[in-house]
Amino acid sequence: MGWRVARNGDKEMSGANEGAELRLVTPGEAIGASSGARAGTGTLIMGDKLIATRVGWAKENNGVTSVDPIHAAYMPRSGDLVIGVVESVRNNLWFADVNGPFNGLLPMSLAPWKVEFGAAREQMDIGDVMLARVQEVDEAHNIVLTMKGVGLRRLKEGIMSEISMNHISRLRGDADSTLRQLKEASDCRIIVAENGRVWVDGETDGIAFMRTVLDLVRNEGHMATFNASLEALIENRRNA
Repeated sequence: MGWRVARNGDKEMSGANEGAELRLVTPGEAIGASSGARAGTGTLIMGDKLIATRVGWAKENNGVTSVDPIHAAYMPRSGDLVIGVVESVRNNLWFADVNGPFNGLLPMSLAPWKVEFGAAREQMDIGDVMLARVQEVDEAHNIVLTMKGVGLRRLKEGIMSEISMNHISRLRGDADSTLRQLKEASDCRIIVAENGRVWVDGETDGIAFMRTVLDLVRNEGHMATFNASLEALIENRRNA
């Protein structure tokens, strides 16, 4: 699912280790031998076997085997860069869907504009898209957002789409190496937020290329062939 933020302001809905293939496992399935293994989240050791306790992707990192859920939920942390969609507006704050367990709250005091009390809708209304950071997550699970910071703003143009939380690292690459290649190949501005949302802005053909890339991430992000497929897409784009 994705949103398009057109230049006229309308929105429309559209839809492990590097190179290693993630293995889909189910509860009770033996992932491997327990000898020398350490059980991470979603796994346990039973006798000589390492067993999955939930449906998800098995992965190993620094000797620890864990199982990531297929559709991992975004769990907000202070400092996270997020893309939110305004769901409701009050006199002095905005409520935004941030793809998490609770809505984010943007108080007027943390907005980038000087807004008169009761005039919040003049700056952002329901359906508008924002680039923000998580200021804090309090004990009541309120996600407080801020738009005071370099680059934080209302996203008036471009498109927004979503990918699995498990695939964010695939799109970014090591030290953002893949993301840099995609920006160069597409000639687009691209933001990959911590809450699984991606914003792309540029010329029509560049955006179309990135739609293809995002489809590949969603469909093949867990596969060992993903990097090769992505490299082929980028090469074809450069030679076009």
